[in-house]
Amino acid sequence: MHNGINVLAFAVPLFASLMLLEYFIARKRKLPYFNLHNSVANISIGIAERLCDILITGFFYFIFDHLQKKYGLLNIQPTFFLWILLLLCTDFIWYWYHRFAHEISILWGVHVVHHQSEDYNYTVSARITVLQAIVRTAFWSVLSLIGFPASMITVMLLIHGIYPFFIHTRTIGKLGILEYLLVTPSHHRVHHASNEKYLDKNYGDVLIIWDKLFGTFQKEEEEEIPVYGLTKPLNSYSFLWQHFHFYIELWLAIKQKRTLCEKMMLLFDKPEKISPDIRQQAETIFSIKHNNGSLARPLNKYVVWQIIVLLAALFIFILFEERAGFFVKLIFTLCTFITLINCGAIMEQKKWVFYLEMIRLFFIAWVPLKYMPLYSLQVCLLACIAGLLLIFHKTIKQMYLQTIYKA
Repeated sequence: MHNGINVLAFAVPLFASLMLLEYFIARKRKLPYFNLHNSVANISIGIAERLCDILITGFFYFIFDHLQKKYGLLNIQPTFFLWILLLLCTDFIWYWYHRFAHEISILWGVHVVHHQSEDYNYTVSARITVLQAIVRTAFWSVLSLIGFPASMITVMLLIHGIYPFFIHTRTIGKLGILEYLLVTPSHHRVHHASNEKYLDKNYGDVLIIWDKLFGTFQKEEEEEIPVYGLTKPLNSYSFLWQHFHFYIELWLAIKQKRTLCEKMMLLFDKPEKISPDIRQQAETIFSIKHNNGSLARPLNKYVVWQIIVLLAALFIFILFEERAGFFVKLIFTLCTFITLINCGAIMEQKKWVFYLEMIRLFFIAWVPLKYMPLYSLQVCLLACIAGLLLIFHKTIKQMYLQTIYKA
């Protein structure tokens, strides 16, 4: 934070620029590494995580600080050696969090989102949910109990969190001697692959030594090209379905068990213990339909421009977040999540997006009205807007759907 400006906001244009650079490199080489709708879905999840992370980072800091001061075994002060030790401890804890997230169903539910994309590029690095951020914080709280101060942990998590972005790419091959020490793009491609040979391998985040120590290392083989995504593809762009489908499947699987012991064991068993057939049952309950056809160009433009505007708005919001009041934060958060849900629904050509669109416009209109001097005038204007939408909603809905779907 510098003079009330959050410099972390510049991470948004930086990483967006690197995604574009990778896209143009792949395009120049005529490599099919990017799918528009997968990229939109990936970035949408990243926007949600970044927004939530900014809003609750202070809470995470408070937890680390409280645990260290009250329960910390040591009172560690920052020195060069202890920074190196903190890096090793952070990476070691990440390895075990990551491994447990693949081997325990209740944790896989927060991590599965990161593995849903059938692309593998820099946009996939954005597929981190706020639920995963919360669970990871619980694991990293161990650092506070050891005695590392909250300031050191927070700085290290920022540094440690940057590196994984650069390993989510197919444009970089093997890196020679670095393959023996660091997690490289080649190693992480193996981790994201759904090939049987590559499943549940290479959990490291920065250092590959943990995988080699604990028997989970697998190198990328030239004759075994990675196939990305889940073993049972999700085939959905829905923002909400991508986040919660596994927990719905887990709940349905638990309901099929007879005893409490069996139900509890399923929570902590491996995710593959849940039958793939349950996915179809869940999709039927929530009317999830796959749309495998190509999408119209006007629709693509509409979704892409929403994401571009949202990225710009996120940059401005994070930059001046400290100066924003509760009302502005609330409206921005609501509009952001409505937009992200809308984008996913539009890519699946859902008709109910019209109603979310009207809710979003209502919130946007509320912002300038909020600062009008007369409360009665605010209420009157909002009532007029709502009344006009109700009276003409059929005509407006038809025009809106015809515009975005051209059908």
